[in-house]
Amino acid sequence: MRKSELGSAACSCSTASVTVVVPCHNEEQTIGAVVTGARRQLPHARILVGDNASTDATSTVARDAGAEVVPVPHLGKGRAVRRLLERCATDVVVLVDGDATYDLSVLPQLVHGVVCNGYDLINVSRIAGNQDELDTRPYRRGHEAGNRLLTGLQRWLTGVELRDILSGYKAMSRRFVTSLPVRSKGFQLEVEIASHAVALDWAYDEIEADYLGRPPGSTSKLSTVRDGASILRMILRLYRDLHPFAAFATLAIPWFAASFALVARPLTDYVETGLVPRFPSLIAGVATFIVAMLLLTSGWLLERTRSLRRDLLLVAASESERVADAARHTSEG
Repeated sequence: MRKSELGSAACSCSTASVTVVVPCHNEEQTIGAVVTGARRQLPHARILVGDNASTDATSTVARDAGAEVVPVPHLGKGRAVRRLLERCATDVVVLVDGDATYDLSVLPQLVHGVVCNGYDLINVSRIAGNQDELDTRPYRRGHEAGNRLLTGLQRWLTGVELRDILSGYKAMSRRFVTSLPVRSKGFQLEVEIASHAVALDWAYDEIEADYLGRPPGSTSKLSTVRDGASILRMILRLYRDLHPFAAFATLAIPWFAASFALVARPLTDYVETGLVPRFPSLIAGVATFIVAMLLLTSGWLLERTRSLRRDLLLVAASESERVADAARHTSEG
């Protein structure tokens, strides 16, 4: 659909309630442009800026630009987003970073995709420009390689069909936000959101938009090694949570193999001589077999727990939609 049609009277997204949440830490140079740009694209949207322990004038600049500022004193992007989402009860919630690197002209398209096309999550895949100029590269080389590696790993482990899982620009429906328990403290948030869409079988989509370089003097808060390692740990934990039986069965395989290797010789001796001269090997083999069975049992129990947890989240999301729909009909009546 053309952009001119996205806000037309015939399109239900023209009357949808929208909240734009912007977590940021020391972004006084860019947050004003982000708030102004979001207001230009979505004039009636509520804009919440999460000032995540900033030591500069981020809060002042955001307020002057017309945003509501929510102080988040404990440093960490996940913590900031958790605090912001607690204040959101609108039809659409758009998450965007406060570093002015994302193309805000696609905001109406994101709202349209959620409200009119029924998607619960729309991710914005970044198309980096200015790759020939080292000083204006949107991605640092380590970030670019790490993004490809971690995105490919999560696609393989969790089945998330997104090209840019680590993008900080996405739109979510109310029921998605209601059912999302943000556990991340830092930059692992993006992979947690993507996995949540798969865990609850929500409909999701991805669009492309330009990714711009930071202005001079503005620096990325993402550490390639430290945050990359924490994101990798989060991906592995999410794989365990999404597919617990498969994860624990994989852990059990070497224990079963060790058990077979340890028990094979004592059993052979017993068949041939009627004696068991290698009791230590037999005992160790039985012990490793017990460990393997405990891992399989843990995986099966966690699989059942995961199913129950998923049902509870779905019920909570459905209830929030019923309440919102009832309130809408009451106000219209």
